[in-house]
Amino acid sequence: MCYRHGMKRATTTQEAIQQTRPFRSAGQEAVVALFLASEALKNRVAKVLAARDDITLQQYNVLRILRGAGAEGLPTLDIVERMIEQTPGITRLIDRLEGKCFVERYRLERDRRQVWCRLTAEGAALLADLDAPMDALDSTALDCLSARELATLIGLLARIRNHQPEA
Repeated sequence: MCYRHGMKRATTTQEAIQQTRPFRSAGQEAVVALFLASEALKNRVAKVLAARDDITLQQYNVLRILRGAGAEGLPTLDIVERMIEQTPGITRLIDRLEGKCFVERYRLERDRRQVWCRLTAEGAALLADLDAPMDALDSTALDCLSARELATLIGLLARIRNHQPEA
């Protein structure tokens, strides 16, 4: 076991989940290790977000998508396609963001059937406030890896993601 920030940390996946039997396969261990790493990163991000207007990771993702979309915004279904973590409840998610005055919905005259969303000034201000702590998290989350290891990790994760069958 290694020590980091005064806490005892497991050095293997097996130790991390306190499993006494070996994994059935290296593939199983790798999947569990990916889940554990993902959860650890998500928890760090969630902590930063909870300290600022108590928004969730999914809400933050929507706000970042809308910031990237610019002043016109995006149709609701386009937001869903761009999300990192898929959610069946995009309407409720947008409802919450609209209730916090971070997002506004509207319809275009040329197509009244589609609901569009755009970031409000309050939403943009929240993201601007979050940029520094999120940049700091991004720069430290994987600082245990070299630039070469990061490039390898990014490539491997893309291969894993692209290998999965369509849902």
